[in-house]
Amino acid sequence: MTQAVTLPTRRDEAYRYADLTALEPLWPVPVQDIRVAAGEHGALAVILDGANDTAQDIAITLEDGAEFDLRLLNAGSAYGRLSVTVTLGKAAKFHLGAAQIAGGDQTVEVVTQVIHAEPDAISTQVVRSVLAGHATGTYLGKVAVARGAIGTDGSQSIRAMLLDRTATANARPELEIYADDVKCAHGCAVGELDPQSLFYLAQRGLPPAEAKKLMLQAFIAEAFVGAADEEALTDTALKALEAML
Repeated sequence: MTQAVTLPTRRDEAYRYADLTALEPLWPVPVQDIRVAAGEHGALAVILDGANDTAQDIAITLEDGAEFDLRLLNAGSAYGRLSVTVTLGKAAKFHLGAAQIAGGDQTVEVVTQVIHAEPDAISTQVVRSVLAGHATGTYLGKVAVARGAIGTDGSQSIRAMLLDRTATANARPELEIYADDVKCAHGCAVGELDPQSLFYLAQRGLPPAEAKKLMLQAFIAEAFVGAADEEALTDTALKALEAML
């Protein structure tokens, strides 16, 4: 992958909601290239928390029958961005589980492009965002199915929770399909904590703050189910939630 030297503008769809002022000193963002050989398995957990780089660009190539599990926790920075491009070979499998937590004036975003280049590949993306204050959380994701990539199975599950009406969630799941006999779906929802559920927990003795935290923890944990370091990721996410609440 070649990284452009010129800073993008908002006319570039992948940067429509980006904080270009925060991105400028990080530009150009170096690309981390990952290739998984045929039949092999790979995994990576990325945590953007202010102590690490606040923008990362990852290019993943999966050869025939390869599998890759990518987990992301995007929290704790004024600006955090992860851009991922994945190319899947025949019968390859890719999973992304991402959680974004932002408050104040933070901007966090996940941008993905998953290319089903060969038949029978599977991709799943689960992204959960919790946004408070004047924060902005974005998911821009494209699943592209090439001609001849029959048997493709691609899914996107995108949900954002707004703790304040002043927070903003942007979501654009996109499917581009040039093959028959495929199964592709996306679901996207933006909402608030269910007051009836909060009331139910309060009726059973949980203080409102604890009930709220418990519901948000369960919501975020969906992004990390099945990860090799699921417990550590969930614990780190919970600390970020507690700092924000």
